[in-house]
Amino acid sequence: MPKGYWLATYKRIGDPEKLKKYAETVTPIIKSFGGQALVRGGKFQVLQGESFVRTVIWSFPSWQKAMECHESKKYQDGWSIAKETTERNLQIIEGV
Repeated sequence: MPKGYWLATYKRIGDPEKLKKYAETVTPIIKSFGGQALVRGGKFQVLQGESFVRTVIWSFPSWQKAMECHESKKYQDGWSIAKETTERNLQIIEGV
């Protein structure tokens, strides 16, 4: 079965403390859906296209699990901590 991935590219982080609280809140929720962090920030070099201040990639056992996690009330409640001060792109992708 193909895995599912969250690819989040952050354009703006207006309040780093709110983003930190969001991450602390949702990490156990994401893990409860089988999510594993592959990338959470770190050193990067833009070779083409836009630059983003942060990139996060989560791997899930399936695309369906990735979607269920995102749509869950617990995750949405956690995202509400940072969504007013954070601008990001989030894609859920089926992969290998």
